[in-house]
Amino acid sequence: MRELAQQLLTFEAANQSASQSHEHAAVRVCEKLRISLTRFVGAVGFASLMRRSLALARTEVPSLQNIKVNPDGALAGLEELANEARHDGGEAAIAIATHLLTLLATFVGEPMTLRLVREAWPSSEE
Repeated sequence: MRELAQQLLTFEAANQSASQSHEHAAVRVCEKLRISLTRFVGAVGFASLMRRSLALARTEVPSLQNIKVNPDGALAGLEELANEARHDGGEAAIAIATHLLTLLATFVGEPMTLRLVREAWPSSEE
């Protein structure tokens, strides 16, 4: 799942539109996952998965300590972290996305998880 999370971040970084130039690829990956997965598990279910994913990711990326999960599952503070020159927002996003995808695969299986990722990134090769 880590490799998939890395591919998603790389894809987002390479396919940034002019309107997205102010957003870090890490933020776009988390937001696309939020939109796609909320349709499947609901806002409360996604927020629960994201809170657990964030807790697990914090053990790998301590700079995530100030990131919070909003009631809709969006991550508050990730944009600022991703844009700070001294932090690697990409590593933070990869850690969060890896744990999110792993948790989802645990609950619904890898084939369904991959299908949901393809829905969020229909033009990618995942």
